Amino acid sequence: QVHLVESGGGLVQAGGSLRLSCAASGSIFRSAAMSWYRQAPGNQRELAATITNGGRTTYADSVKGRFAISRDNAKNTVYLQMNSLKPDDTAVYYCNYRLYNSEYWGQGTQVTVSS
Repeated sequence: QVHLVESGGGLVQAGGSLRLSCAASGSIFRSAAMSWYRQAPGNQRELAATITNGGRTTYADSVKGRFAISRDNAKNTVYLQMNSLKPDDTAVYYCNYRLYNSEYWGQGTQVTVSS
């Protein structure tokens, strides 16, 4: 069983920055692919960023150049640095852990960007 706890969400003005954190417990963290998804009201959950166990990163076009995903295997934590935030980035952000056939989700953290 893997337990994921997100933190760092909040209210920020457009153009501002936030850093989300996701701490994993009970897991072989360094072997897992970690991702951040987001879900805006009325929309489907969408993938924002992924970092593999080897450190390779991929991003959705909508966040490329503004968001950066990173991981600290010593702390079992993955981060999402979000810069130049836009009102369209408003959503609940979820941490995702994936290793072989196992997948776990965090409870989500709200990010609200005001115009």
